[in-house]
Amino acid sequence: MKENNNFGAKVIDYAKSNPIVVMLAIVSIIVGFTTNNFFSWGNFNNLVSNTAVRFIIALGVSGCLITKGTDLSAGRQVGLAACIAGILCQRGDYSARLFPNIPEMNIWLVLLIVIVIGAVIGLFNGVIISQLKVPPFITTLGTQTIVYGCCLVLTNAQPIGGFQSAYTKFVSGKFGSNNGFQIPYLLIIAALFGVFFWFLYNQMRHGKYMYAIGGNEVAAEVSGVNTKQTTMLIYMTAGIMYAVAGWLLAAKSGGASSGLGQGYELEAIAGCTIGGVSTTGGIGKVSGVLVGVLVFELLKIVLQFLGVNPYYNFIVQGVVIIVAVALDIRKNLQKK
Repeated sequence: MKENNNFGAKVIDYAKSNPIVVMLAIVSIIVGFTTNNFFSWGNFNNLVSNTAVRFIIALGVSGCLITKGTDLSAGRQVGLAACIAGILCQRGDYSARLFPNIPEMNIWLVLLIVIVIGAVIGLFNGVIISQLKVPPFITTLGTQTIVYGCCLVLTNAQPIGGFQSAYTKFVSGKFGSNNGFQIPYLLIIAALFGVFFWFLYNQMRHGKYMYAIGGNEVAAEVSGVNTKQTTMLIYMTAGIMYAVAGWLLAAKSGGASSGLGQGYELEAIAGCTIGGVSTTGGIGKVSGVLVGVLVFELLKIVLQFLGVNPYYNFIVQGVVIIVAVALDIRKNLQKK
């Protein structure tokens, strides 16, 4: 009986701490039972595929938020990675190749290239923030514009298509029977990254340093934490995650353009905040990030099934972001 009471108390505490998650979960269940095809494998695969890519982006953003920073360049970095991957993964016989003199490249070599580029951009952010002490908001806002400009110059604002079949088939592949239960490869990839980040945040020195900086950077530095190096690693890791997400997103979409990834940083920040990553720093779990991103993607699908005008989706998502941050700030003020 005592265990049941403890479980019930934990459920109540979770509901009080995460009202948006509980509310959206209830709304999703109601919509699921009152509309057709909501509970279907097709909708499940759609939810999982969208959540997987956003989860990878949110993992990159989470470290920035935990250290009281942010990364407004995330979406544009994803777009640049997608465009570079798309250009390099175009078929050799595709007539509309953007750079016809570039030979058809191995998709895994392309992944390595975009990861290196993402790491360099992330390191650039980290150096500006940690060495020059420019606030993360301003630094990443500037990087966002620079990266978008580079993407426009690279693509000349032209859409990119004609990908190698090995590239698109890998990302869109699934385990399971064609007529029954299927597990998208994207789910496996996202799960592997989730496990890695759990170990990084909870079992490795880097994670301990990260939470220490988020709690009190001055105290962390006094206690021997190399705050500058840790900050650079956090933003470099974020850049790598955006690069991986861009590589996956281009293949998943079947095309890429300079506009791809726009606003994804806000979705990632929203997902992290909804999932309990505090904007005041020092607090956040990988499991919470997953829940937050999943709930945010569920919200989009619910609005679609309700037949809401797509233009209103942005209004609803904006309201959710503001409410999530407001509740987070209020919760931390009460603790103090």
